[in-house]
Amino acid sequence: MTAREQWQMATDAAHRYEQVVARHILGPWAPALVDAGLVSRGARVLDLACGTGVVARCAAQRAGIQGHVIGVDLNPSMIAVARSLPAPDGASIEWLQGSALAIPLADTSVDVVLCQQGLQFFPCRGTSLREMRRVLRHGGRLALSVWSSAGLYNTAIATALEQFAGKEIASRFHASREVPGRAELEQLTIDAGFSDVDVRVSRIHVHLPRLDRFALEHLAATPVAASIAALDLDSRQGIGASVMREMQRFGDGDGVTYPEETHTVTACLLRP
Repeated sequence: MTAREQWQMATDAAHRYEQVVARHILGPWAPALVDAGLVSRGARVLDLACGTGVVARCAAQRAGIQGHVIGVDLNPSMIAVARSLPAPDGASIEWLQGSALAIPLADTSVDVVLCQQGLQFFPCRGTSLREMRRVLRHGGRLALSVWSSAGLYNTAIATALEQFAGKEIASRFHASREVPGRAELEQLTIDAGFSDVDVRVSRIHVHLPRLDRFALEHLAATPVAASIAALDLDSRQGIGASVMREMQRFGDGDGVTYPEETHTVTACLLRP
């Protein structure tokens, strides 16, 4: 099973994804990615691998009423949830189901391409980047992010899963952190035809609620949800307790606040 296949979700898991992952884990990063993309008033923006749309909604506010944002995701349940959420003030948002290997947009049709934590799941990263280049206009800008490491919280989850659910489930969960490194990201982007490629580490502190509960809510919002639900109560509680124990040094009274890093890639497109 490929990482891309593993992260296909049923509708109930997609709803939980919006409530848990998009809100607490990915949401705090969205403004920085929109900043990196230099999204301006009136821009046409593509949010590729948009999930439930946290980046798209942030970009819509930046682009304003004269702009337009298109969210594309392979998973129909993610798109369904994105469509169901209230529209933000600002640009209109169009939600499309589609593949990063064949983006359902015309050539040179957008000013900015944003992609938050999607590249690691694409079966052919080079093809997806060439597709991003294809849909960008001359002078357009790319901003994408992937995790720069396994991360403290995700490592704690994977450790707990290996102990209480087995190595296969732990590996499936951890697929999102199997990412290209800095040098590979730079070369992939250059090979796709982009100019002024820059790869840098971005850092923020992420706050999560009380982890013995949150960790299980998080897992219910992933493709391993059914496997976790099938465990006995003691094993599920053991996962939550293990994660909370591993992260206790970052406790802040009502949860944890811990440092997290991504690689952020920015580039522009100068057509011949």
